[in-house]
Amino acid sequence: MKYIAIAVLLLALAVTAVSAQQTTVKMKFSGTAANSVINLQQPDSSMDEDNFAGNGALGSFTARNVRSLPNSPTPSSTCSGPTLLHFTETLGGSVIRFEDNSLLYLALAQGSDCIDLSSGTADCVLTFQVTGGTGRFKNASGTLTMTETALPVLSDFTGNPVFYAATGEFTGTISGVVTEERRDDGQ
Repeated sequence: MKYIAIAVLLLALAVTAVSAQQTTVKMKFSGTAANSVINLQQPDSSMDEDNFAGNGALGSFTARNVRSLPNSPTPSSTCSGPTLLHFTETLGGSVIRFEDNSLLYLALAQGSDCIDLSSGTADCVLTFQVTGGTGRFKNASGTLTMTETALPVLSDFTGNPVFYAATGEFTGTISGVVTEERRDDGQ
């Protein structure tokens, strides 16, 4: 009798179920990109830092990416032409912070930038491995792809772009995310 009363009381108060599951991710963002003071010490490279804010399947977030950009273009079959420059990225990472203060850690697996000198834009595609996090992402794993379009908004005294406006999205799948489901129907 005592256990039935406790069960009825819990159902009446709307229990919260906690589960770990696979989550499909689509998160749009906007923000800025510029050179970074963080140095990953890769030869013949410069450092880039992105600062984004956005919203999506996992809630509102901010993201900070740091990556090493090669100073010399690399050949590409998808980004070639007289006004296009292609760069391959191999080193970098990201921390995404959500409104519940959970952090998601990402390590750059591969990246590709295609810069169109005629329009001044850069299209970037970065693939990140999810390496864990804090809070609901403590045991997270998976892969996220970031697509970004960057447009210069400020140049240095020689005319080289140094500060960019950026828009894009993260897409992919994350496993091991702890979610809370609010149950108000007694189920």
